[in-house]
Amino acid sequence: MARISGVTIPNDKQIWVALTYVYGIGPKTSKDILKKAEVDTAIRVSKLTDNEISKIQEVISNDYTVEGELQRIVSGNIKRLKDIKSYRGIRHTLNLPTKGQRTKTNARTRRGKKVTVSGTAKKALAKT
Repeated sequence: MARISGVTIPNDKQIWVALTYVYGIGPKTSKDILKKAEVDTAIRVSKLTDNEISKIQEVISNDYTVEGELQRIVSGNIKRLKDIKSYRGIRHTLNLPTKGQRTKTNARTRRGKKVTVSGTAKKALAKT
């Protein structure tokens, strides 16, 4: 098991896929990193040499913000939006979608389980 940026990446996957297990690295970034480190993208993690792993780690540490540092930056940005009480900050505070999605229906992931309100059914007419 190889460790890159503090993350243990799986041995049985190709290196370009395994790098996406690191927070902040997607498929495109992964391929760019491997190109800079001069490592074949199709090679399995278990076949990597220590020299290749160190090259990859060096490229990541020099050119990219990943893992804990990136999470700190993102959470700091969200906290700043909340502190200045911007529209997006208020939406974050209320756990609602922040980028203009509708909430009358959908948005279940952000809003949580549906709570049924009693007394909304039509009342039967009483005979008089």
